[in-house]
Amino acid sequence: MYFPNLLTILRLVLIPVYLWAFYATPSSHKVGALCILLLAGLTDILDGYLARRFHWQTQAGQLLDPLADKLMMLAVLFSLLDTNRIPWLVAGLLILRDAVMILGAAYFYFQGKRAVPRANVGGKATTLFYYITICSVILAWPTHAVTYVLLWLTVMLSYAAMLVYLLRMEIINVRRRVF
Repeated sequence: MYFPNLLTILRLVLIPVYLWAFYATPSSHKVGALCILLLAGLTDILDGYLARRFHWQTQAGQLLDPLADKLMMLAVLFSLLDTNRIPWLVAGLLILRDAVMILGAAYFYFQGKRAVPRANVGGKATTLFYYITICSVILAWPTHAVTYVLLWLTVMLSYAAMLVYLLRMEIINVRRRVF
């Protein structure tokens, strides 16, 4: 098994750790949970870099990496929703988008195909705004109004990035090389 896949598995393991840190912290500022989330983000950057740099890409990694990202973000969204830190509509729209992406990737994977998008700067910008927004929400900073604007900007960027992704992707048949 390649090292990037191990980092992806670590990210999956960090999901319940994030949830524990979020709910176990009595303070309204969930710094421990935020640190775990940022660690997960760093492992995502590192595993992507290593997979591309050393040609350690596998079909399992191409499925598990976005799945780990989406599941972590879903856990974050549900924890923020559960504690009334974000509006239902924002959470619902972001959860719907992530669910569509997970189901789409799984569909192509089980068909022996892979969706190959061309570079999408919008996706990177969305991820950056996602993290900035989550930091703002978890730390309850700077103000409620700014956080509200960041939330809606993140929703709009995420749907725009998904649209670009769908318009630019190419479906290819792949050989099965799991690990």
